[in-house]
Amino acid sequence: MEPDLISNHQSTSELCKEGDIRMVVEEALSSLPYEGVEVTTPSGAKYQGKKFMKGGTCGVSIMRSGEAMETGLRDCCRSIRIGKILIQTDTETQEAKVFYAKFPADITNRKVLLLYPIMSSGNSVAMAIEVLKQHGVKVADVLLVSLFCTPFGLEHVTKEYPNLKILTTEIHPITPNHFGQKYFGTE
Repeated sequence: MEPDLISNHQSTSELCKEGDIRMVVEEALSSLPYEGVEVTTPSGAKYQGKKFMKGGTCGVSIMRSGEAMETGLRDCCRSIRIGKILIQTDTETQEAKVFYAKFPADITNRKVLLLYPIMSSGNSVAMAIEVLKQHGVKVADVLLVSLFCTPFGLEHVTKEYPNLKILTTEIHPITPNHFGQKYFGTE
């Protein structure tokens, strides 16, 4: 029998989820516009580095499952501002309804990483984009960061928002719909 190598109560699947989230967040950050900058190290050496362009970046999580991606984003950018949108989909009509939205005051001047790990129908993402537009955000300044998307959801969202950039780890007709409950341990 193999010894249990995980000593902090996290299962292997939880560690994989964290790794996948971190990977997609890092890739999203690397796609943001940057400029060259000279950095002086503590030892006085000069280094040619990169910094994000003026205006900055913020994250916006579609609650509740999008909050699972906030840790990965904060691990990479500790002081990043994060907004939230609570959208619930009616189980009978499949219509999305906004219950709460709170964003950084200067969101119109920022690139927005829209955090939503599982996109099935695309209705919640489309509603979130509409709310961001109502707050002055241009669709071209939004990058949807996701772990799993269905072909149907991608088609729906890209047809409605052709300027939207999407970064995902997997496109598959069947998604793990209860990601948020499993991630937060509230099944």
